[in-house]
Amino acid sequence: MVEKVSLVWYQKLRDMKKILFIFSLLLIIVSAQAQNERKFIRKGNSIFKEALKDTVKLDTARFSQAETAYRKGLDLRPNDPKWNFNLADALYKQGKLEEATGRFQDILEQVTDSMHKSQVYHNLGNALLQQKKIDESIAAYKNALRHNPRDLETKYNLAFAQKMKKEQEKQKQKNKDQQNKDKKKDKNKDKKKDQNKDKNKDQNKDKKDKDKDKNKDKKKDKDKNKQNQNKNKDKKKDQQKQQQQQPKISKKNAEQMLKALMNQEKKAQDKMKKAKAAKAKVKKTEKDW
Repeated sequence: MVEKVSLVWYQKLRDMKKILFIFSLLLIIVSAQAQNERKFIRKGNSIFKEALKDTVKLDTARFSQAETAYRKGLDLRPNDPKWNFNLADALYKQGKLEEATGRFQDILEQVTDSMHKSQVYHNLGNALLQQKKIDESIAAYKNALRHNPRDLETKYNLAFAQKMKKEQEKQKQKNKDQQNKDKKKDKNKDKKKDQNKDKNKDQNKDKKDKDKDKNKDKKKDKDKNKQNQNKNKDKKKDQQKQQQQQPKISKKNAEQMLKALMNQEKKAQDKMKKAKAAKAKVKKTEKDW
């Protein structure tokens, strides 16, 4: 029995050694894997910091390299909120705003610390503001300040977003006023066009009436001229008829009538001469001074 028991104990000891060996091996593997993960993250952080040193222009090439390093680390530990935050920042710096926004929103569901939540909301607000989503960015900045009310950068960004909101509303009102002005202008233009149309219509009508009256007058004058012509024709006919009806005088009778007229004229002249002579005689009897 003792030997049997000893044999079982020895077997158990061998099994425990195996387990310890496997566990140690797993620890080594996990440790090596963790070292690889941190190596990629450290590399990404180093590149990110180098890119931030260029204050003249945005070094998108370096931020892209940082993104690649972060993604390699996240392939080994995909749910790490801090590394996801770094990746989202690298995406934001490259202008990949929609993807960065989605990452920041996912991270908010993972973090519980107020300070970290404030940072995530702050960067989310920046990404939204860059996309001209002003209302959403204002909401994000307000959430950031709820978790960290003393953050001056978030306060500044919130004030900037609110100013943009006012300018946007002012521009909208200006555009609306301009649209109303243009509509009123078009309405007045159409009204004036209708008035001109009516005026032209009236002018055309007046012209037609004038032309009609003119034609009527022309016709009237024509008819009058025709009547006058007819009257002249009738008068001429009557004169011709009267001339035809007058008796014809012979040459002898005409000479006698002419001689009689000449005798009458001679008598009248003689009478006038006698009257002048008598008047002259009276004047000579007057005394001179």
